[in-house]
Amino acid sequence: MQPRPDERRAAPRPQQRRPARPPRPRRRPRLGDPQNRLKVGLVVVFVALSVLGARLVQLQGLDSAALASEALDKRLVDVELAAHRGDITDAQGRLLAWTVERRNILIDQTLVGNYDRKGTEKTPSGIAGAAHDLAPVLGMDVKTLTAKLTGARRGAYVKKDVPPDVYRRARALRVPGLGAEQASRRVYPAGSVGAQVVGFVSGDGRPLAGVERLYDDQLRGTDGKAAYERSEDGARIPTGVNEETDPVDGTSIRLTIDQDIQWKAQQVLDAEVARFGAETGYVVVMEPAGTILALASGPGFDAQNPGRSTAANRENRALTDVFEPGSTSKVVTLAAALEEKVATPDTEVTIPPVLKRADRTFHDSHAHGVEQLTVAGVMAKSSNIGTILLGEQVPKERMYDYMRAFGLGTKTGVGLGESAGLLSAPAKWDGSQRYTVLFGQGLAVTALQSADVFATIANDGVRVAPRIIAGTTPPDGTFVPSARAPVTRVVSADTARKVRLMMESVVGEEGTAVKAEIPGYRVAGKTGTSQLADPSCGCYRSGWYTASFIGMAPADKPSLVVAVVLQKPKKGYYGGTVAAPAFQEIMSYALTKRQVPPTGTTAPTATLTWD
Repeated sequence: MQPRPDERRAAPRPQQRRPARPPRPRRRPRLGDPQNRLKVGLVVVFVALSVLGARLVQLQGLDSAALASEALDKRLVDVELAAHRGDITDAQGRLLAWTVERRNILIDQTLVGNYDRKGTEKTPSGIAGAAHDLAPVLGMDVKTLTAKLTGARRGAYVKKDVPPDVYRRARALRVPGLGAEQASRRVYPAGSVGAQVVGFVSGDGRPLAGVERLYDDQLRGTDGKAAYERSEDGARIPTGVNEETDPVDGTSIRLTIDQDIQWKAQQVLDAEVARFGAETGYVVVMEPAGTILALASGPGFDAQNPGRSTAANRENRALTDVFEPGSTSKVVTLAAALEEKVATPDTEVTIPPVLKRADRTFHDSHAHGVEQLTVAGVMAKSSNIGTILLGEQVPKERMYDYMRAFGLGTKTGVGLGESAGLLSAPAKWDGSQRYTVLFGQGLAVTALQSADVFATIANDGVRVAPRIIAGTTPPDGTFVPSARAPVTRVVSADTARKVRLMMESVVGEEGTAVKAEIPGYRVAGKTGTSQLADPSCGCYRSGWYTASFIGMAPADKPSLVVAVVLQKPKKGYYGGTVAAPAFQEIMSYALTKRQVPPTGTTAPTATLTWD
C-alpha cells in the first residue's frame, strides 16, 4: 500500500556543521584623553580646596574668637588672693584675735620633669634638680622632697603651713607646676581671756561664736584673684595675660574690753566657782555710762583649743543664762517708790513677822518679830515684806514701766546673741506675782541686765545702753567709733543719789554685805539670794540657789559697777558671803587699774530703825 501524500515525510537532509566563529581580537586599552584627566583632577583639587577654605574661614573668621578664648582658658591659671581677716583687739589695741598668714605648697608632678637648671652641670635638671634647689628653701631633705615631686598627681602636697616669704622664695625658682593654697591660721594670743566674747573660727576658717561669728561680714573682707598664662611645661608666659584683682582686707574690730580687768575677773570667778562648789558664775564690769570693761562666764575655754571644752562653756552665759534676780531687783522697786514719792529713805515702815497677800504668805530670809525699819533699813536688811509694803503703793502698770525703763525684759542691745530675759505684762500677773516681782521672783534676767540696773543708778538715773564694740578700723586705717548708744532718763538724779546712799548701808556694819567693803573707798551695793528654778519641772529644787552681789564705787561719784553671780553654790548660798568677796577683789583691782583715787569722804550715817 502506498502512503498518503500527506503522510509522506521529507527525507532528512544531511546535517551540515557551522564553521567555527573566529575568536574576537583582544580589545586594546584605550588611552584617556589628557584634557579630560586634567579637568577631573582640577575639579577634585578645587573641591578639596573649597572644603579646606570653608573650614579655614570658619576657624579664622566665624569661630576664631571662641577658639582663641578656649585656648586661652586652657593656658590660664587662676590663683585666689585671700583677704586678711580683720583683727579683734581690746580697748587699748592689744590683740585678742589676729591672722597668721600661711601657705600649703602643692606640685603638679607631671610637670616637674621640665625643670631646667640652666648654667648648672653638677646636678641634672628635672625632678632631681628641682628637689636639690627646693630642699634648702623648704627646710626638707632631698630624698624626702624627691619622693613628693615624683608621680602623676596634679595636686600633691609638698609642705603645709609654710610662711608666705618661704613660699615666695620657692616660687622664685620657677619649678614647673609649683603652686600654693591659702592656709592662714587664726591666733588667739590671750587664750581663754575674753574667749566667750571674742569667739573662735573652725580649722577651715568658718566663724562659730562670739564677735567672730556675729561680725563676720566685716571681719572677713573680700578675696582677690590673679590670672596668668602658663605654657605646656608649666612655666609662666611673660608676655601672656597677667591680670590681678587685689583683695580687700577685712575690717578690724576694737572692743571696749580691758584685757587686764577681763583677766582678773576670770581668775577670781574661776577661783570662787571652785571654792564654793558652784556650777557656774558670771562677772560683769562696766562704767556707769554703759561701757563694758569685762564680761566673764565660768568655767571658760581656751579659744586656741575650743574642741577641748564643752559647748556650754563656750557660750557667753553672762548674756544667755536667765535667772530670778532675787533681792538685787529690790533696787528697782525702792527707786520707783522714791521717784513716785510714796516714801523717802527715812520713811518709817512696820515689818510684821509674815505678810499675807493674794494666795501667799510671805516671809523674810530670817524669822523675826515685828520690826520697825526705815526705807533705808528695808534696803540694808533686804526685807521682802518691807519691799512689798512699799512697792504695792505704786500701781502695777506703773511699776512695770519702771522695770522696762531699767532694761528688764528686753535685750540690752549689746549685740552678742543675748537673751531678753522674762518679764510678762501686768495683765498676765497672777495674784501672787503682783508681789513677788517686787523682790525679784516671777521674772528672769541676765547678769548683764542686772548690772545695767545698777549702772543706771550710778549714772544719776540715766540709762545708757551697754556696749562692747568701741569701733571699727577699715583697711585704710581710720578708726570709726561706734554709734552713740541710746539714752533714757529712768529716775531723777536726786532719786538715784538717795538709792546710792541707802545701798551704802548694805555694805555697812548692819548690812548684809560687810565683805564687800574696800578700804579708802565708799561702796554701794546690794546682795541677792534667790531660789533657782528648774526648767524641766517649772519648780524650785532644794539646794538650788543664785547668790549675787552687785555694787559700785566710789559711791559718791561712781566710776565702776561690778556684778558677781554664782549659780548652785554648794558651800553657802547667801550673796553677802558667796559673791561679795569676789566683788571686793575685782573692784579693788579695777579701781587701781583705772587709777581711780580714793573717795576722801565719809559715808553719811543712815537711820535704819525707829522706835
